[in-house]
Amino acid sequence: MSAQPAFTRADPDARRQSLIEATARVLAARGAAGVSVRTICAEAGVSSGLLRHYFASLSDAMAETYRWTGSEIDAALEAAVAAAGPDPRARLIAYLAANFRPPIATPELLATYVAFWSLTRSDPAVATVRAEVYGSFRQGLEGLLRAYRPDLADVRVTAVALTALIDGLWLELSLGQAPFSAEEAEALAAQWLDALTG
Repeated sequence: MSAQPAFTRADPDARRQSLIEATARVLAARGAAGVSVRTICAEAGVSSGLLRHYFASLSDAMAETYRWTGSEIDAALEAAVAAAGPDPRARLIAYLAANFRPPIATPELLATYVAFWSLTRSDPAVATVRAEVYGSFRQGLEGLLRAYRPDLADVRVTAVALTALIDGLWLELSLGQAPFSAEEAEALAAQWLDALTG
């Protein structure tokens, strides 16, 4: 029987990713005020000094967590659009509807986002990533709108209006016990789309 090493050395990319995911869990569970190097490292099961090895600061760790969370949302949206087939309207509806179902419409993601939002006014790095994440979402939405309605006069304003509706419905669904279902949210989004592009 060979002796087990006292510790194992993880791949640096895997360790960094585990810290990002631990930061997301801490943000969801404790909010922005409950995040510290200690709470993140405890959640990740590593020593407190390791966070500073991978991130320049706590702010940097939170900004990278926001960026990762945004990329996870983008991946879910892209998968929904790909599954919708080639019809431009179906692809656009799939993009909208994906916001009303897991992994996007969950209490955990909402809690993480509330923490991120609370930091945007006080943390420039987080504010920068917020602009990137929302920019990516709107860019995806605008591209789908153009494919659906190439003649649409103001794609940007239409995307802003749809985003406002999506955000409100997503918020209610993610809080739980919404007075409507994900299917009803999808139908509302489709009606709003038709009204805006009619």
